[in-house]
Amino acid sequence: MPTGWLVGVGVAGFAMALAISLALTPLVKKFAIQIGAMDVPDHRKVHTRVMPRMGGLAIYAAFTVTILLFLPWLPDSFLSDHDENLIRGLLTGGTLIVLLGALDDRFQLNAKLKFLVQIAAACIVVFGFDIKINLVNIPFGSAMQPMGDWLSIPLTILWIVGVTNAINLIDGLDGLAAGVSGIAIGTILVMAALMGQSSVILLSTVLLGGVVGFLHFNFHPAKIFMGDSGSLFLGFALATLSMLGFKQITVVSFVTPILIIGVPLSDTFFAIVRRWVQKKPIFAPDKGHLHHRLQQLGFSHRKTVLIIYGIAAFFGACAIVQSVATSTGMGNWVTFIVICVLMFLLQIGAEVIGIVDKTKRPVIDFFNRLFLRQQTNTRSK
Repeated sequence: MPTGWLVGVGVAGFAMALAISLALTPLVKKFAIQIGAMDVPDHRKVHTRVMPRMGGLAIYAAFTVTILLFLPWLPDSFLSDHDENLIRGLLTGGTLIVLLGALDDRFQLNAKLKFLVQIAAACIVVFGFDIKINLVNIPFGSAMQPMGDWLSIPLTILWIVGVTNAINLIDGLDGLAAGVSGIAIGTILVMAALMGQSSVILLSTVLLGGVVGFLHFNFHPAKIFMGDSGSLFLGFALATLSMLGFKQITVVSFVTPILIIGVPLSDTFFAIVRRWVQKKPIFAPDKGHLHHRLQQLGFSHRKTVLIIYGIAAFFGACAIVQSVATSTGMGNWVTFIVICVLMFLLQIGAEVIGIVDKTKRPVIDFFNRLFLRQQTNTRSK
């Protein structure tokens, strides 16, 4: 596929999705107000006034309409059978997810029902379109190893449902979920460009255009929230793209897609640990998420969002470095180093902001004791 033609398709897809999203978001806002899809403040939420939600409909419509308009004009060489299955699975499962989110935005559905529908959407991708994780790489091994369906199917479903909910959990501040998702999509786009993955480039640019258009109305101070219709759809789309777009890269212990969506996944992980430490139900909501803790430390709404954008961009850069290293044959060692550095930084960061426990800081206390001991030894000499 000629590079110039591919760039043109990507730019055109981004521009069309951006225009549709910019045009539809105000209409979706009016629609949400008319049907009563409103987000009312409570003790867990940061905003202080009633806000329309369901803005995810604009992102979904921009993405879907643009893709459906582009598909008939694409040459046969642009899409493989796998690519066509990817697009169909993403659109079909994504439609179910958006319907679920929109109904939840209006009627506040039961959590168990939402979970079951998410599993159903993941099953559509896996069983309806045969999209699943097929290959893994044993760290420091010599070759990719195929996985049987007994492992690949549940792993794929777990990944899709997990990432879908992770994006939903960070949707707590104006522009946060949309911006973090946009950075993750941008990371996928860069990796797809490096690898020449034409179908993923198109899907990423179109999805990014829809997100950027919506973010114009969603960044602080927001005029509309994306709601579950947006956060669930973006999570579902990211899970699918990050898993399927890079078969020859996502073979190193599943690290690359985890890095791409590192902020929501790490926030979800710390939330589970925090609730376990505090002996609370795992799914019980609280105000201990990353954005809550940054605000409690004194950062403004806008600065908190920008700080998390920076963290997301750092994760994205690590994913790109790791994937490039993998393509050059150095992936195992780079992956090992990246994992060690990130685990250390995540632990230090979690202790500094108190995302798990505000009083227990084992790693920082260890280094403080080590520093004091060194000072004592120096003085004694």
